[in-house]
Amino acid sequence: MNPREARFGVLLEVAYTGTHFHGWASQEDVRTVQGELTGAVRAVDPHASIPRGTSRTDAGVHATRQLAAFDSSVEIPARGWVLALNEHLPDDACVRRARAITSKFEPRFAAKRKRYVYRVLLDRVRDPLWHARSWRIGWPLDLDVMRREASAIVGTHDFRGFRSAHDSRTETVRTVMRAELLSGGGAAGGDARILQIVFEGNAFLYNMVRILVGTLVDVGRGNRPEGTVARALASGSRADAGMTAPAVGLTLEDIQLDLPDDLGPQWPP
Repeated sequence: MNPREARFGVLLEVAYTGTHFHGWASQEDVRTVQGELTGAVRAVDPHASIPRGTSRTDAGVHATRQLAAFDSSVEIPARGWVLALNEHLPDDACVRRARAITSKFEPRFAAKRKRYVYRVLLDRVRDPLWHARSWRIGWPLDLDVMRREASAIVGTHDFRGFRSAHDSRTETVRTVMRAELLSGGGAAGGDARILQIVFEGNAFLYNMVRILVGTLVDVGRGNRPEGTVARALASGSRADAGMTAPAVGLTLEDIQLDLPDDLGPQWPP
């Protein structure tokens, strides 16, 4: 068998700071995570496939656990892939783990649950340490009202009113298992100024999380009345929802996949 025809599947766990990326998906003439990762993979194996991501994060969105799979013509242990790829990746992207998996595995179709966390810095003065990882809001928010509003998000709904105009998908029903506000130092590594808004669901529409966050903030600030989320779900109109929160505060933190049984060992464990 020609070694170039042999395909060995590899599953990667990738982390990145999205500030200087134009999102995950490769595009001409702009810097993307998929583009940088493809360059690193093909520096090791020029015959490897383009890495297939699980979630198409937007420009400026961060990730601590994006999952991507590719196929290689060479069989390399998981540890070798992690070390070799990180030699070719920039400082704002990193392969955290790797493992062997079935060739041609499509992680996007195997995703069963995703977790996004949006961080809001509640501070009247800017903080350079949080500048690239949170949306600073310098006015009071009614967190009790926001928590009540968030409860309407949980469940299986048609979220067409909470998507960008650039999302042309016809199937807009999604299931959100969790929509929770966590405030105080214990929820954010000791910083009491950070409000975390956590979403877990089976899938999300384009800009859906950012529009949900913007709607909650609009209600918490008093710019929209309580019950806005329920009304926008009922009408399906984008005009009934709130603003789109900036990308800077959003992080893809976890993805759960239905994985095949014949997985190789993960490194690091």
